Amino acid sequence: MVKIKNIIQGSPAQRAGIMPKDFLLSVNGQEIKDVLDYMFYSAETSVDLVIIRNGIRLTVHIDKDEYDDIGLEFGTFLMDSKQSCRNKCVFCFIDQMPPDMRETLYFKDDDARLSFLQGNYVTLTNLEQSDIDRIIKMKLNINVSVHTTNPELRVKMMNNRFAGEKLKYIYQLAENGIKLNCQIVCCPNLNDGDELRRSLRDLGELMPNISSMAVVPVGLTKFRDGLFPLTCFTKESASETIDIISEYQEIFLEKFGTRTVFPSDEFFLIAQHELPPIEYYEDFPQYENGVGMLRSFIDEFEKALEIAEWEGGKRHVSIATGYSSYEVIKGLAEKAEKYFPLLKCEVYRIRNDFFGETITVTGLITGQDLIAQLKGKNMGDNLLISTSMLRRDSTEFLDDLTVEEVEKELNVKIHPVLNDGYEFLDAVMGITY
Repeated sequence: MVKIKNIIQGSPAQRAGIMPKDFLLSVNGQEIKDVLDYMFYSAETSVDLVIIRNGIRLTVHIDKDEYDDIGLEFGTFLMDSKQSCRNKCVFCFIDQMPPDMRETLYFKDDDARLSFLQGNYVTLTNLEQSDIDRIIKMKLNINVSVHTTNPELRVKMMNNRFAGEKLKYIYQLAENGIKLNCQIVCCPNLNDGDELRRSLRDLGELMPNISSMAVVPVGLTKFRDGLFPLTCFTKESASETIDIISEYQEIFLEKFGTRTVFPSDEFFLIAQHELPPIEYYEDFPQYENGVGMLRSFIDEFEKALEIAEWEGGKRHVSIATGYSSYEVIKGLAEKAEKYFPLLKCEVYRIRNDFFGETITVTGLITGQDLIAQLKGKNMGDNLLISTSMLRRDSTEFLDDLTVEEVEKELNVKIHPVLNDGYEFLDAVMGITY
């Protein structure tokens, strides 16, 4: 039973007389516990709802178009609280966070419902057989953090005695036609090398219901006192990992017509390999996992540059980026300067003092590091930053400084830019919409 918070104006629910503060008990005879139940059972054209109003049980009938929303709003998106992670993974980034940050940054999400609805990755360790049965019944394609298919190693990596046993759910889901996107957070001397080969081989046996796999390198901050000893990838070990992935890409390409497994962009940057061409990434199934993001960005920028027209006078713009993507961004800035002689584009490589120098991605740059390393410099007309540095739909950096506060300290207008090559060139040229 779930409390109804609001009724959308003009919706079938309003026309049927359902009211805020009513309680939804069931839809078409099925008990409603969360948003998945609600969405699945209310998709029909003819819907019978049982509600509780002031302790009285009422049945409400609604006729609507298939998949149209009934019009009920609840206290939370999921209709209950998020499911938190039961693991203590040796590589968990949240365990490597500094103290005294905002509380939400320490929450470990491991919710299969958010995997279906928002693309989050889940380990399956907090699910029971009934949850798996529901996923199969509702045909919910989800994203799974596998990390290894070796049961004993998975227990060790996740510090959860059930982690190895729960691998069976991956096989059950795949065998019942559920499409799975998988990820492996790869740690040197732990689940790389032959263990990575084993994981790719085992998951390959479940194709074509393994839609894609991403292998991403572990990220290590300076806040690891008392945690499991891990090391970062080197140029050599990153190159070896790319070679292993390439080996299985060839196997999958021959058998299934798709590469299926991809290394994240970070591996190519660490190994100092040239990024693959756009065709390599097929339909970018793991884009949000940092797979092909840089190649897509470069190609978009170069296409935008070919059709761009410079209409302004002299312009001086600065760009702040992380160490890993510095050479890429610097190269694009130099191309723009060659196209437009009146443009001066300076790229600043920001060292991550907040999390530690081993963190080199742009998205984890904080406001205080920008201030410390750029204050007193002539930023020109604008300082461009990636929106990945900011909280979603917010102007706050990870350290809670706001864009406005950093602007004041640096005495420059900051322009957050989406990870899009066309928008990036517009921002470099000073074009706003």
